[in-house]
Parts: sequence; C-alpha cells; structure tokens
Amino acid sequence: MRIAVFGLGYVGTVSAACLARMGHEIVGVDVNEEKVAALAAGRPPVLEPGVAELIGEAVVAGRLTATTDVATAISTTDMSLICVGTPSAPSGGLSTDALTRVAEAIGTALPSDRRHVVVVRSTMLPGTLDSVVLPQLAKASGMEPGEDFGVCVQPEFLREGSAVRDFFDPPKTVIGSHQRADAEQLAALYAELPGPVFLLEPQVAELAKYVDNTFHALKVAFANEIGAICKADGIDSHAVMDVFKSDTKLNISPAYLTPGAPFGGSCLPKDVRALVHHARHADVTTPLIGAIVSSNDAHAARAYELITGTGCRKIGLFGLAFKHGTDDLRESPMVGLAERLLGRGYELLIHDRHVSTSQLLGANRAYVEEHIPHLSRLLRATPEEVLDHAEVCVIATSDDEVNELMRRAANRPVIDLVRLDGKEPSGPYEGICW
Repeated sequence: MRIAVFGLGYVGTVSAACLARMGHEIVGVDVNEEKVAALAAGRPPVLEPGVAELIGEAVVAGRLTATTDVATAISTTDMSLICVGTPSAPSGGLSTDALTRVAEAIGTALPSDRRHVVVVRSTMLPGTLDSVVLPQLAKASGMEPGEDFGVCVQPEFLREGSAVRDFFDPPKTVIGSHQRADAEQLAALYAELPGPVFLLEPQVAELAKYVDNTFHALKVAFANEIGAICKADGIDSHAVMDVFKSDTKLNISPAYLTPGAPFGGSCLPKDVRALVHHARHADVTTPLIGAIVSSNDAHAARAYELITGTGCRKIGLFGLAFKHGTDDLRESPMVGLAERLLGRGYELLIHDRHVSTSQLLGANRAYVEEHIPHLSRLLRATPEEVLDHAEVCVIATSDDEVNELMRRAANRPVIDLVRLDGKEPSGPYEGICW
C-alpha cells in the first residue's frame, strides 16, 4: 500500500520504518523541516533501538520518503496515518490542537476521484473522532465521511525502548470505524502480524488505549505500595511479588476484570482493611490500596441510586449472597443494599435459591441477624413470587432460572448488577456500568 504518516515523533517514525520494512511505500510528513530532512537522508528523527537500520534500508530501497507538503503526500497515497501528539492540557484534559490542525490539512487535500482512508493512531479520549476529527475533515474537504472517504481509529501499543519489537509482535490490533469495509482494509495491512484483531466501534477503540495505560500505571503504583509495606516490615518485596506474579490463574489473568457488582464476602473487604491498618501503623502511606474499599462503596452506591431513581417502591432482589452458588452473606454488597433499602421504607422481597435462613450457621448467621434480622420474612422460595411483587427487578445473580424469568418481566424496569446472559429484557433495562 501507499501510506502517508503524519507526525514524525516516536509513533510516527517507528510506524513509517516498520511499514516500509513490510514492503509498503511510505511518505513521512511533518511541519518540522529538520525531522523531514533527517528522514529523507536516511537518519531517524528520534532515538529508538532498531529504527536507524530500518530507515536507512527503506530510504535506500526507495520505499520511504519525507515531505512537509501535505497535498503531495495525500496525492500519492491511499491511506494516511495520523500520529501527532495529544499532550495534557493545563486542566489535565486532552489537547487536540495538533490533531485539529492535521485533520484540517488532510481534509483540504483529500482527493475527490478516489477513496482515501484516514487512520488516527494518536491517543485520544472516547468521542474525539466523532467530535473533533470527523467534523474537521468534513468541513475542510466538503465531503462526507464514510461515503467519500474512510476514517478509522487504531490506537498504538508501542513502548519506547522496545517499539520496533512491539510493532512486529503486538499484543493485539485494535481498530475502530463506523465502516466495516474501511476497518477490514486497515486490518489487512497488519495481516501478517501475530495477536488478536478487534474491529470495534470507534469509542471502544479510543478508550482501549487509556484502559491499558491506566492499568499499567495502577500495577506500578500497587507494586510500589506493597514494596513500601514490605520494607517497613523488613520483608523482601521482590520475593513477595514473585509469589504474586507466579499465579496466572487469578492474579496475572482475566480474573476479576469484568465490570459488575461490588466485591464482598469474608475475605476481600477484611483483608484490604487489615493491610491498610497495618500500613498505617507502620507509618507507610498507601493511598491506592487505601482507596479500594471506598471505591467499592461508591460502586455499591451506584446500584442504590439506579434502583431509587426508578421511582418504584416495591423492589424485587434476585440474589443475596456475595457470590453466585454460595450461601455466604458475610459482607455481601447485596445485604448492605437490602439493609439500606429497608431503612428507607422500600418494600423488599428477595429470592436466592442457595440461601435458607434455617441453614445459616456460625458467623454467617450472626452477620445476617445483625444486619437483616427479619430476613426470613423477606425471602421467597421461587423467583416468580418475587417477580409478582416487584415494580422493579434487581439482578444480583447469574442464576439461569432468574435470567430466563427476566426476559418475561413485561414492562418492569430491570437493574442488572451482573450482566444477564444472552438477550436483554424487552422492557426498561439498565446495567450498573454498561
């Protein structure tokens, strides 16, 4: 393919060099004449391992050129990759100034006699394509996005210092577009590279990069706070984290990373509180770990607000235990939710096929007697009994019987805390975070 790469910083230079290595004809474009001159002479405008060799080879082979002239670059190519910076604004938000300028420049030069695909690789917040890039391209070109030219989002997952290796061995390829054909054309560009390919709506693709980087930052901060606690205790932090990292079933895995109900149970809440208390007594500040419980409480408050926001007084709660398939009610967020609803005078009935007050023993029974002493009066043996009572249904279990029943909930609002499997109810429906 013939591709123009706009922005010759780390992402643009690496992309240009690696695509040229794959056999494509690349035109690098930048407003900085020194960068353009360096690339045209076969020298990388940035320092990155492996890039100098790729650029020198591509320039000699005639597969890589550079220019400051946008019109020339667009007229000789079929696709443009936008790789300009999107730095933080003083407020902490995203500065899209460079993105706006390059979109206007590309739009002005877009050909009317053939389809050109514009791909944004710059990191941008969800909605930026639709609110900034598409309007600017349409205004400058006088043409209709999607009909007269294609537009895609393709966030990059390149790390400085290993960007060339990351390009040729990506963890995944993420493409967002309103036009499936454009997304497939772009995906074909990377067909020989490993890793899964995701063709998505633009906003999903835009947010994917932020989710990755935020989680990477979270991991660094978490490891450092654990390290600080270890140091205060005279414990080898690397030995502790080696044990942690060895668990690829629960720790370094997809486990616990699906949005849904708040956490609860007899382990997570008390252990987080205990570690925070321990750190405090050791004079170790752990703002990240210390915020976990309050974050969970805020998520539980979202569930309550969704329910009360319906204006309904008769509540049907399906699921009470902290985890489906158990009868453990200790620190279940659903017990807390039920307690709060009852305290505000809501008429509540509950079904959980695994929970029977006569079977509760020990600490489990004591917890219920303290928080919902009249639970037996609220429990119903069948979900149909709760459905008959409910003006609004709250789903806190992945029980197949309940999920199937919700599809027959008529026009009752359904508040879903676990994400129903399969088809959503036909009536009013809202998930806790979807």
